[in-house]
Amino acid sequence: MSEIIKVEHLAKTFGTNEVLKDIDFTVHGGDVISIIGASGSGKSTLLRCINMLEEATSGRILFHGQDVLSGGVDEDTYRTKVGMVFQSFNLFNNLSVIDNCMIGQVKVLKRDKEEARKNAMEYLSKVGMSLYINAKPRQLSGGQKQRVAIARALAMNPEVLLFDEPTSALDPEMVGEVLDVMKVLAESGMTMLVVTHEMAFARDVSSRVIYMADGRIEEEGPPHDIFSSPKSPKTKEFLSRFMGE
Repeated sequence: MSEIIKVEHLAKTFGTNEVLKDIDFTVHGGDVISIIGASGSGKSTLLRCINMLEEATSGRILFHGQDVLSGGVDEDTYRTKVGMVFQSFNLFNNLSVIDNCMIGQVKVLKRDKEEARKNAMEYLSKVGMSLYINAKPRQLSGGQKQRVAIARALAMNPEVLLFDEPTSALDPEMVGEVLDVMKVLAESGMTMLVVTHEMAFARDVSSRVIYMADGRIEEEGPPHDIFSSPKSPKTKEFLSRFMGE
């Protein structure tokens, strides 16, 4: 599949704290890449740099061969192509579900309201939220909010979706409903980069797994290789802790 994003020698420093160190990897169309690792390993910062929510200290992020860090790239336009689903949903609390899914289309993509509504309905239906279009976020459960957030991101018709720990703010009984939506997206060929603590999802749904430790990519490869025969002692230790072996 064609290369969409290429990260080269990416580094990010907060003061004297080096959060990302010499990160290199490539995202091809249709990839579902799970990024795993302990808290503080740099996973979320990596996604935020790719989405231009954090400014990288050095390195390059190529989107279809163009370095988005070199200036001259409109961040809003870029983010319509590289969408993001946040841990804390980030819905507009004063807007209804349907309006949450329309506002970006109208303001950024300049779609007319009728087209935006039709598009929003398609994706709300896909995530099982079409019955709740007039509800406000406060009337929804955490799982429902996250499904709306996914529909909102999809309504922008992105090429890549970034998920930053999309289930970590949810009650355990709501995690499954969000993971089910993400599995369907993965099966449909959506290109996804997922920071997650859900090891079963990383093992069973991903096409590739990246394990990060101390701001570096410690190991990456197909899920079977990472979970069955990790090469790095750090990966082994992390997985044995997480998988309860």
